[in-house]
Amino acid sequence: MKAGLALVLVLLAVVGIAALYLVGQYNGLVAADQKVETAWAQVENVYQRRADLIPNLVTTVKGAADFEQETLNQVVEARSRVGQVSAGASEAIVNDPAAFARFQAAQDSLSSALSRLLVVVERYPELRAVAAFQDLMVQLEGTENRIAVERNRFNEAARELNVRLKRIPTAWFVSALGWPFETAEYFAAQPGAEVAPTVEL
Repeated sequence: MKAGLALVLVLLAVVGIAALYLVGQYNGLVAADQKVETAWAQVENVYQRRADLIPNLVTTVKGAADFEQETLNQVVEARSRVGQVSAGASEAIVNDPAAFARFQAAQDSLSSALSRLLVVVERYPELRAVAAFQDLMVQLEGTENRIAVERNRFNEAARELNVRLKRIPTAWFVSALGWPFETAEYFAAQPGAEVAPTVEL
């Protein structure tokens, strides 16, 4: 009788420890997933800051005589595409490789259009001397730096979540118990970033 009771108590203790372990694993995944979501919110925040600066930049540049309208149009169109990709999809982008690729492509297109604009601006010394333009350039440069920092933080949070999801026994628990966690996508370098740019003076 006492042996049977002892066996039941041992089994209950084992089940209790296993349950606590599972709860710990689940809560750890929740924390890692929320860290990814928080990092993603910061990425969106700095991209939104850049998007908000662009209308002021375009308005300032439009004031320059004979400025290439095509370059301005490319910036405005790229900004519009970024808005279309971002609207309503922010929740699913992190775990949807196709949506993430579309988001990154739209942002890369905007970065490219802004780079072309800055190259063209070099031919307009009177524009570069305007205080409003100089201020916008400083803000835009600071925003680009923030984007790089936040993308790096997002990648670190995504790596932490992805490692947790792929480790044994957590991977078994996620699969067997149907836990709602998915690996996060990473930001990658813009295509052609490995090639040094040609600088023409």
